[in-house]
This record gives sequence, C-alpha cells and structure tokens, in this order.
Amino acid sequence: MTTDMTMLIASAVLTVLLTLPYSTGHMLTRGLYVMAGNREDFPAATGWIGRAHRAHLNMVENMVPFAALVLAAAVAGKADGWTALGSQVFFYSRVLHAVVYIAGVPWLRTFAWLGGVAGMVMVLYGIVT
Repeated sequence: MTTDMTMLIASAVLTVLLTLPYSTGHMLTRGLYVMAGNREDFPAATGWIGRAHRAHLNMVENMVPFAALVLAAAVAGKADGWTALGSQVFFYSRVLHAVVYIAGVPWLRTFAWLGGVAGMVMVLYGIVT
C-alpha cells in the first residue's frame, strides 16, 4: 500500500476518532437520556466540547478534497514521493490541528490548518506535474 493510501486511511480513522471527545463530553454534561433522544432544540456546546465538535466538522470538510486528491493521484498513476510527503504533511497537520483546536490555542490552530492545506497542494502538485 502506498504512503498516500496509508495517510488517507489514517485520516479517515482520525475523522472517526474525533467524534469521541465531544460525544463523551456531551454524555458527561447532558446525560445519556438527552444524548439518546432526538436532540431537537439542542443548544450549541461551549468550551472544549464545542471546540472538539468544530474540530471534527473541520476535519470532515477537509477530508473530501484530500480523499479526492489522493484517489486521483492513485488512479492517474501519479502517486510518488511528493504526493506521499504531501499526504503525510496533511495527516500530521490535521492531528496537530485537532489537538490545539480542542485545547483552545487559536494561532497555532490556524497554522496547523494551513499545514493541512499545504499538504493538499503538494498532492495536487504531484498530480499536475
């Protein structure tokens, strides 16, 4: 399996794992009965629980273009060292992004997000060259 595909799978696993912090936080603060319900008129979470939820949503948004780029590189036969590096930059930047977002570190969060974008640009560069 290529590094690109390994990083894509690791990113998918990260996306799923990012549901755990805010789900656990909701369970601890709102209880099982509320969480098992339909959650209509569910107030927005605040603090670290809200940040964890937003970190997950941001990861979901970024997974779509990342997956498309990695799969396009694989189908086009363009996966190489450059796309592998870009995929690694994306994944590790997204791990950092999740950690600092949940911790509430604003500027570092932004730089980590930019690292993920840079990783996608690297994969795209590998495809078009």
